[in-house]
Amino acid sequence: MSRLFGSVRSRATLGATLVVAVALVAAGAAVLLSLRANLTGEAGTRAERSAQAVASELAARIPLDKLSGLDAEDVPVQIVDEDGVLLAASEDLERISGTGTAEVTPAPTRSGADDDRDREDDDRDDDSGRSGDDESLEPGEIAQGASYTNGTATIDGDTEDYRFAAVEVETPDRGRLTVHAGSPLAAEHSAVGTALTAMLIGFPLLLGVVAGVTWLVTGRALRPVEGIRREMAAITASEDLRRRVPEPATHDEIARLARTTNATLAALEASVERQRSFVADASHELRSPIASLRTQLEVAAAHPELLDLDGAVEDTVRLQNLAGDLLLLARLDAGERPVGTRVDLAALAREEAAGREGVTVEAEPVEVSGSRGQLGRVLANLLDNAERHARERITVTVRREGGEAVVSVADDGEGVAEADRERIFERFVRLDAARSRDDGGAGLGLAIARDVAVRHGGTLTAGAAPAGGALFELRLPLAGADRGAPRA
Repeated sequence: MSRLFGSVRSRATLGATLVVAVALVAAGAAVLLSLRANLTGEAGTRAERSAQAVASELAARIPLDKLSGLDAEDVPVQIVDEDGVLLAASEDLERISGTGTAEVTPAPTRSGADDDRDREDDDRDDDSGRSGDDESLEPGEIAQGASYTNGTATIDGDTEDYRFAAVEVETPDRGRLTVHAGSPLAAEHSAVGTALTAMLIGFPLLLGVVAGVTWLVTGRALRPVEGIRREMAAITASEDLRRRVPEPATHDEIARLARTTNATLAALEASVERQRSFVADASHELRSPIASLRTQLEVAAAHPELLDLDGAVEDTVRLQNLAGDLLLLARLDAGERPVGTRVDLAALAREEAAGREGVTVEAEPVEVSGSRGQLGRVLANLLDNAERHARERITVTVRREGGEAVVSVADDGEGVAEADRERIFERFVRLDAARSRDDGGAGLGLAIARDVAVRHGGTLTAGAAPAGGALFELRLPLAGADRGAPRA
């Protein structure tokens, strides 16, 4: 079962079919109940009219054997007195139920003297002021409204269901009588049965149409998704991140999914290319000090008197620093978040500037939240870069500006051309004036500084200093401020 409905298409079809089926069953039941109620009400109205006609004849003192209502076909009629004794019934009535009086044969007719005595007794009772139901109706008056019941009647051997109406009439000679008249429910049963049959035939066909249309529409809607899936599978198999999934010419969710997928593939391609370039550049940068150190050690092994110990130590230190930079970049690329401790940038700037010649620090106490070690690395890299290019003077300024802490490092060197002010933050990039490995480093200092700034929710930009040299400006959110998402 899970495999049968394992696709979105099949589940959508099943869900739509079930919803429509429930709605159809509810609507069908409501229609059948309403149809049955209406037809039953019409049958009751017809039965009441028949009972009212017989009651009118009784009120007009027409004898029981002269009542025209007892001769109507397919209309069973019973007339009973207050004691429930059957006085008259339809001529062809053989069996009846539902009226409260199952008898179909009237009681023996009493003599006229008995009738006269009954009328005299009734007159005496009336003269004595007897209270009861007789006071509610005047002689010859018919009760308003009727009571209804369902039952069966057998007429000329045919048994059918009937809707019976009971109407009371106050006769001048026989007292309170009740007329029961019925109307057949065959039309109601036939109409309800026909409607039910039509529903039992039509509903499955309609559900089949709904399922088929849903299956086709869902398949058409999901066709681009299948195309995206196939292309993603092909990209995964070929490892060619230059390929892109097809984007449907629509403005729906699937089109947005395709565009987002392509944007993800583009970002992944850029990341992989950046990683490959990083590995290639790192290999190139590591090869030179390793080769130099190996050459010196091989020469020292053959001729100990020619060992350049200072050069070997320098190459080893350079190799160690480069490995540390590469490890830090790897951690930053892995999404390492800084530890949220308070750092006083003014104290940190003075600490990093200590021991450096020509460095002036102008700082006010400003606290930010982050890693003291990483922020110290940013200041150290900026000061190292300034020392390589400054002529005489380097100025470090720490100030508060709105909700940010601003650290500026300015030198009086030649500055950075406007076209290179973004490129210098790329990894392993050294400008022509600083391509010396001894003076310019490996080209990772500024890249590390910007990555650390971004991880702390800040920015690092390059500009022109008032003295004509380079100006590097680090902006970080103050401690306790909402850092939000890292800014690019």
